[in-house]
Amino acid sequence: MSGHDSSTAIGPRAVHALADFFRLEAAGGIVLIAAAALAMLCANSPLAAGYEALRQMPLFLGIGDVSLAKPLLLWINDGLMAVFFLLVALEIKREATSGQLARRDQLVLPLVCACAGVAAPALLFTVFNRGDATAMRGWAVPTATDIAFALGVLALLGSRVPVGMKLLLSTIAVVDDLIAILIIAIFYSHGMSFVALGWAAVALGGMFLLNRRHVTALTPYLLLGVALWVCVLKSGVHATLAGVATGLMIPHVDKRNHVDDESEHSALETLEHALHPWVAYAILPLFAFANAGLAVGGIRAGDMLGALPLGIALALVVGKPVGIVGAAMGMRAAGLAQLPDGMDARAMIGLGLLCGIGFTMSLFIASLAYHDIARYEEAVLGVLAASVASALLGYGWLRLAWGRR
Repeated sequence: MSGHDSSTAIGPRAVHALADFFRLEAAGGIVLIAAAALAMLCANSPLAAGYEALRQMPLFLGIGDVSLAKPLLLWINDGLMAVFFLLVALEIKREATSGQLARRDQLVLPLVCACAGVAAPALLFTVFNRGDATAMRGWAVPTATDIAFALGVLALLGSRVPVGMKLLLSTIAVVDDLIAILIIAIFYSHGMSFVALGWAAVALGGMFLLNRRHVTALTPYLLLGVALWVCVLKSGVHATLAGVATGLMIPHVDKRNHVDDESEHSALETLEHALHPWVAYAILPLFAFANAGLAVGGIRAGDMLGALPLGIALALVVGKPVGIVGAAMGMRAAGLAQLPDGMDARAMIGLGLLCGIGFTMSLFIASLAYHDIARYEEAVLGVLAASVASALLGYGWLRLAWGRR
């Protein structure tokens, strides 16, 4: 993210492709908000019993000696979210090889901002919950940004928003997701089965060999990816990491083969294009519908002042912008990076506020951190309150800052 004009640096086809990407993410963010609102409506109406019964509906899948029996909620969180993480891994690999993460001058600002935007919320959460070991399991809940939700809010501002701001926001969110993936792998795995991990290694090795032999057909990778998902699910490591590993193994053969090249696409780009609408319009809204249904009937105003929900809310609403904006301003003052074209300090504050929208990843990490339903509901309360507050503050700030621009 240098001070140069992004649109001329990456070419007209890239600008068109980026416009399509941002449009899809923004529309997906609006669907995501609608799904969360529907979940809240169901959980706080006469439909509540049916909503809970649907979430807990048992589903069985068996092939030979391998069988899986889980409620619908876990199929969504462990199965469909693995597809979401597959898409995240595809985006990270493409960005790292031929996109915004491929060059140091493009990477340094979002990388430092993302790291500061993970560390500051975690520290602020710790200030509120350091005396509660159970609550501290969720220290990572407020560390990631929901790119779809945030871009959905930016879409409401229309042509006021410079392309450079959307690029910086999306790149910070991608790095956020990478950090969140590492956190899940390190801190939220339990009871590991080394036999299952061994079979997972075999499946991963098969994909590696396909790469070495320059196999570009998607089918063998996806079949091995399904086998890897089953093995990882049985191993005690969270199953969504199988989606990450599979995505990183999908070949992106030519580094010059950018996603905006209409004449030829790598296997990675083909799969990314195919998955993106399904993730934006189906998987993430289903996840939101299944996880955001918080019954508020028994919640009092004072409940928001509990250490856990308040710690999460302040970590997202305050910690995120403080970390991200502080890092960006510090780097600019030191001459280490420039803000993208069309952005100033006021726009950077607005971006930092929007990065406080945690939602999808925050709810997901909360589901891993808290198995006690009361603690989980406290975390959901904090995440929902913070995401709404960050969306309103970010939108209001940028609207005032840009006026009739």
